[in-house]
Amino acid sequence: MKRILFLIFTAQIRSMRYWLQKYREDYSATIKIGIPIVLGQLGIVIVGLVDNIMVGHFSTSDLAAASFVNSVFNIPILFGMGFSYGLTPLVGQFFGRGDKFRVGGLLRNSLLANFMIGLFLSVAMGIMYLNVDRMGQPEELLSLIRPYFLLQLTSLVFVMMFNSFKQFADGITDTKTSMWIMLSANLLNIIGNSLLIYGVWGLPALGLTGAGISTLASRIFMFVAFAILFFRKQSYRRYLVGYHRTTYNTGDLKVLNRMGMMVGLQMGMETALFSISGVMIGWLGTVPLAAHQVVASISTLGFMVYYGVGSAVSIRVSNFFGRGDITGVRRATLAGSHLLAVLAISVSVFFLLVREHIGWLYTSSEEVVNLVAVLMVILVFYQFGDSLQIIFANALRGVADVTSMAVISFIGYFVIALPVSYICGFVLDWGIEGIWIGYPVGLTLTGGMMCWRFYHFLRRKDA
Repeated sequence: MKRILFLIFTAQIRSMRYWLQKYREDYSATIKIGIPIVLGQLGIVIVGLVDNIMVGHFSTSDLAAASFVNSVFNIPILFGMGFSYGLTPLVGQFFGRGDKFRVGGLLRNSLLANFMIGLFLSVAMGIMYLNVDRMGQPEELLSLIRPYFLLQLTSLVFVMMFNSFKQFADGITDTKTSMWIMLSANLLNIIGNSLLIYGVWGLPALGLTGAGISTLASRIFMFVAFAILFFRKQSYRRYLVGYHRTTYNTGDLKVLNRMGMMVGLQMGMETALFSISGVMIGWLGTVPLAAHQVVASISTLGFMVYYGVGSAVSIRVSNFFGRGDITGVRRATLAGSHLLAVLAISVSVFFLLVREHIGWLYTSSEEVVNLVAVLMVILVFYQFGDSLQIIFANALRGVADVTSMAVISFIGYFVIALPVSYICGFVLDWGIEGIWIGYPVGLTLTGGMMCWRFYHFLRRKDA
């Protein structure tokens, strides 16, 4: 037995050496682009994570209210982020060809498109706000939900406008600027939370409302800071000619809307999977809802790390695709999948090690902490499926095959995952654990379908 284990271990080492030698440059390029994106993405997540931790220690009711509002707003925020991601492959392809004028023009039209989408999302969420008392949430939470909901609503347009600048910068491989802005905004949010949630320096203790004010301020800061840098930073001057001389035009807007809408739907549908199930969990009571928020926010950490690497892959794929280099497209995608596999293993081990303790960061309720430990096991089961669908969704985004990506997401999330969640949670009466079982089923099958579609697309290009 020892000899067999030794032979298996030796074979694995040889295999790792082979892949390292073959894809060394691809790994290095992906990591170089991806690390700032990952850190920036984590900055976004940590804003919500810090809110949940600080609010959870203020009261369990505030945490449960935050769970509901964040679950609902994750849909427009992630949809908006996805819509903005439609800009990245377009910028990446023109950047790969050296056409800086078109890059600047695309940014100008992207800002208009994102502003309009931001207004649309704000109106949609405003209608939901007027009906929040009809969504089956505990009556005692409504007085906490309403002011926090309005503050999140106010920030949507600023998030969308910032996303345009961010995806422009990512598309030209300048991922560090966005990273530093988002990390600075995160620091601002933490300071604001400390002052407003608990009330210091004579300020009132506002609880969840204080967290909402702080989040709004940090999101306004992100947009204003990037806007100033774009018009002042020396390295962006080469794109200002195209920005100023390009008029708002239906051609660019149609392309941006077509790309962005499909990517936005893909990301929005995945978020909707968690958000709709979060609403269903609210039917079970305050404790399950609070536990769901804790584990969902932890899950988002892994998701954003994966999506940071996926975004780096999308940038590299779009650059290669713009130059007609299909071999480079394949290599960039395979290298990214290897890196995400390693990350998924690492994240899973970490989640298992901390599952019985991490709940205490959010709340002092032993009941919530115990339920968190149970859900963390299910969380581990969908890490590989989540990383699989993220890498191939971004590869499809890089080659602009976005419609099929959205269709596959709809099937995986709404046709498969949500029915499984409802059946297991309520028909089989497995409660919150049953609702969560839908996640690994839906995400894994979605990843498999996207993988097939990507290589089918490349085979057609080779033919």
